[in-house]
Amino acid sequence: MSIKVIAFDADDTLWINEPYFRETEAEFCQLMESYLPQHTVVRELLQTEIKNLSLYGYGIKGFILSMIETALTISNKTIDINAVEKIIEYGKALLARPVEVLDGVPEVLAALKENYRLVVATKGDLLDQERKLRNSGVLHFFHHVEIMSDKQEADYRKLLKHLDIAPEQFLMIGNSLKSDVLPVLGIGGNAIHIPYHITWEHEHVDVHIDNPNFRQVEHISDVLPLLYAPSM
Repeated sequence: MSIKVIAFDADDTLWINEPYFRETEAEFCQLMESYLPQHTVVRELLQTEIKNLSLYGYGIKGFILSMIETALTISNKTIDINAVEKIIEYGKALLARPVEVLDGVPEVLAALKENYRLVVATKGDLLDQERKLRNSGVLHFFHHVEIMSDKQEADYRKLLKHLDIAPEQFLMIGNSLKSDVLPVLGIGGNAIHIPYHITWEHEHVDVHIDNPNFRQVEHISDVLPLLYAPSM
């Protein structure tokens, strides 16, 4: 069966995201360096974020709460209220960042929209992802938007059921092997990986993929020759 639906991850596939988190993380580490070395603060924050995923999910709001919790932990609850206020300000500034669409994205979406149903399939906070989509200038290209609490095989099966397509008719494009590629291949779908130069540590996987439904490209514009080649 030929591909009918192409889904795109949003953060670091359609627009810049992770560098902004890393900048905020650096500010937080500087704020806390009187308690612990910055590299140790990074490790403590990551552990807190991962622990809290089941409670807060993915996104900026959970990140803010995890920074506050980490500050309380490493300061043994002696952190000054002004520092907590500053952490909240970091989070609000992160939420207010302008959306910077990656090079080539509008052109690729415009080309693909002629022949495929396009979908956004992304994790993150609902309000924040909706804001970024509205401000991105690319929302009109998409037939459907799915903001997911997670990206496991069951989540993709649910999406395919909603779209009323078979796995063979579905292609996922994204920057995360863990979230955008492996679960889709696991249910029999197709996936294209576009690595981004910064990836959240929690999304790192060390795996070699040998699957005929998988491709990796350097730039989003590289997907066009693959999709319009007879073998795809």
